Amino acid sequence: MSSRTPLKVAVLMGGPSAEREVSLSTGRECAIALREEGFEVIEVDAGHDLPARLAEIQPDVVFNALHGRWGEDGCVQGLLEWLQIPYTHSGVLASALAMDKERTKQVYRAVGLPVTESLLASKAEIEAGHVMAPPYVVKPYNEGSSVGVYLVQEAANGPPVLSEDMPDILMVEQYVPGRELTTTVMGDQAMTVTDILTDGWYDYDAKYKVGGSRHVIPAEVPQEIFDACMGYAVQAHEALGCRGVSRTDFRWDEARGLDGLILLETNTQPGMTPTSLSPEQAGKIGMSFGALCRWMVEDASCNR
Repeated sequence: MSSRTPLKVAVLMGGPSAEREVSLSTGRECAIALREEGFEVIEVDAGHDLPARLAEIQPDVVFNALHGRWGEDGCVQGLLEWLQIPYTHSGVLASALAMDKERTKQVYRAVGLPVTESLLASKAEIEAGHVMAPPYVVKPYNEGSSVGVYLVQEAANGPPVLSEDMPDILMVEQYVPGRELTTTVMGDQAMTVTDILTDGWYDYDAKYKVGGSRHVIPAEVPQEIFDACMGYAVQAHEALGCRGVSRTDFRWDEARGLDGLILLETNTQPGMTPTSLSPEQAGKIGMSFGALCRWMVEDASCNR
């Protein structure tokens, strides 16, 4: 990538996924920060005309601020590879793998990372009867931001009644009690560990609404658990083939010690909104939001 300045950066945001609004927020924040860092920035709401828009703009780098399907699952990454435009975050394979939660778990298991029991089942099977002993969680296996998540409690008499807009095939995952922890990896280094505190389920509102959750950073957990989160996050990042910034989420059942720590998923494009976890972790280790965005642009590449 050329070192000339100012680089022209196209910030991709919005798009057609269920996480459109989060992506718009991420994109705006990153565009502001990149302008302050001296880049020429063009904001692009990614639609069907995206190839033509990019051909018109001819950016030096694409900052991928898309979330969810199409923007985070390898699709737009493939387009950018085809157009030979360097882009931020992970490449085609890592993006596709990490977006598919069941295949992510297969990769985790292959390298010895701890996960909980899960399976894929049709919507009809899930509604017909318990496909797993409660408590369990039902969710799309290829969405993020806790979109469409059902928690089936141990006392549930029957299976969940799912909304009509849920996909035909879903993930059913054994529920793991305990605390929600997360660790960001930048390059090949883990930043720190955050303990996410909410009054209930860590759902979409808890993630993105101001005051929806409280973050203890660094997490006040035993050193063994802290170190495990840091090491597991790097291991997951490398096993999936991620690049740039990723964030791995954990559940930790305190009563079981280290055996109670399991990986939930790895996010190849963590949110960059005012309430997002990765920018907050970067700040904790002394990196400003603008510096983090600049690092991502300078780390951008293709052919990977």
